[in-house]
Amino acid sequence: MSTQSENMQHPRPKQMWFAGVLFTFFIALLGFLFALLPGFDRVGQLACAIIIAVIYRQIFGYPEALRKGITFSSQKLLRLAIILYGFKLNIDIVLNDGLGLLVRGIIVIAFAILFTVWLAKIMKANKMISLLLGVGTGICGAAAIAAIAPIVKSKDEDTAISVGIIALVGTVFAIFYTIVGPLLPIPAIDYGIWSGVSLHELAHVAIAAEPAGDDALAIALLAKLSRVLLLVPVAFIYIYVMNRKNKQSHATQNKVPFPWFLLGFIATSILGSYVLGQSIPAPPNVMEFIYNITTWLLTAAMVGLGLNVHLQDLRTKALKPLIVMTITSILVSIIAYMII
Repeated sequence: MSTQSENMQHPRPKQMWFAGVLFTFFIALLGFLFALLPGFDRVGQLACAIIIAVIYRQIFGYPEALRKGITFSSQKLLRLAIILYGFKLNIDIVLNDGLGLLVRGIIVIAFAILFTVWLAKIMKANKMISLLLGVGTGICGAAAIAAIAPIVKSKDEDTAISVGIIALVGTVFAIFYTIVGPLLPIPAIDYGIWSGVSLHELAHVAIAAEPAGDDALAIALLAKLSRVLLLVPVAFIYIYVMNRKNKQSHATQNKVPFPWFLLGFIATSILGSYVLGQSIPAPPNVMEFIYNITTWLLTAAMVGLGLNVHLQDLRTKALKPLIVMTITSILVSIIAYMII
């Protein structure tokens, strides 16, 4: 009897680990429900969940008893989400139909990262958050930030702040595009290219391009996927840069570990592009199911990161990077419009 009583009073580590994982999915569910409300539907599940996680932390503090499970979500599930994200990338279509878009994507990514880092230095903004925002602006929003963060050894709170900022700014820009789109003197196809080359997330591209018609939406998503394809080479460039810095500072013990999850990203991209639906018939709606699972895993992971954010850090760290990213996003939109 005493043993059973002690087990009830002191839950096993595995039970608390599982409870921590469930906790991140519970807040992800709250984010999903909030995203169904008018107004919040423009913000999306990911941003809503992060906001709820940050608010929870400020009111109730960090749930220490659940730390291991929350950490598992923010690290392991995050990498799994990035691996599954590869299914969204159809390499074959990008290489066959999107080479011109790929060149535009390279221009946008190079400008977004280099200009953001330069402007952050001028404005004395937080370097890590600004770096992550530059990557997210140039490539594919939260997914790019999540992939690069462990390579550049970002703190969880900095990663969460970056994801929150990019979700906010990206949503504002997507709504702005839907307003100005009908006023621009360009064909719907060019408007779709502009949206896909310049906006932050796949969801933002879909929001902006959908009102312009199916053809505009299709070319917009293709342009966006061309940028997603460049995530892998950009990640390996950062690995090289980080290892070079460590070597110069003789910090060999801080050598960047190989990001095996990126190999998983490449594998799922190849699988989704050349195997499923071609060599192997894919069951109906299987890809949509995978996309939904990816969204939930990424949201739960971001909840884990959001729980590490201190409100004071948000005030002191977020403002200048937000300004930097807004300026960068405006210039990216102008440059993308000029090269469509």
